[in-house]
Amino acid sequence: MRAGAVKAIAHKTGVTVLQISSTRMLGAYGFLRGLFEVFERHRTVVDVVTTSEVSVSLTVDDAASLPDIVAELGSLGTVSVESGRAIICVVGEGLRTTPGIAARVFATVTDINVSLISQGASRVNLTFVVDEARVREAVLRLHDALFGREGVDMNEATAAGERAP
Repeated sequence: MRAGAVKAIAHKTGVTVLQISSTRMLGAYGFLRGLFEVFERHRTVVDVVTTSEVSVSLTVDDAASLPDIVAELGSLGTVSVESGRAIICVVGEGLRTTPGIAARVFATVTDINVSLISQGASRVNLTFVVDEARVREAVLRLHDALFGREGVDMNEATAAGERAP
């Protein structure tokens, strides 16, 4: 596989984004531990995580315990919830170290709001979150821009995204 070559585009629907903001996070140790212990107590798996100096954004698939989780997280900071989101993952060898890949991906979806981006230490994927209502359009555009359209069956691809664990 050529470094920087995109090999697949995957997506998952039915995702909820939580954003926790707190100035107490700045320069503090133990804050993230406390935050993730809330999810552990409620046996809720966290999928994608991004952080900055004073905020954490993360996604969950199972929103069953969300009211209790949000109530507990409120003691740590301001919490906002965005439901009806979808994760898109662009997969390929060496994406993190290949100049222009992220620019190409995001130039393809310039009119679709991206509410979370995660690449981190992964060399093989670039993950971002969009409104679930726009995921089909985003995936089609990305497929066209990165591969050309031949061979894509979006009904099958959409069904696979909805079945994703």
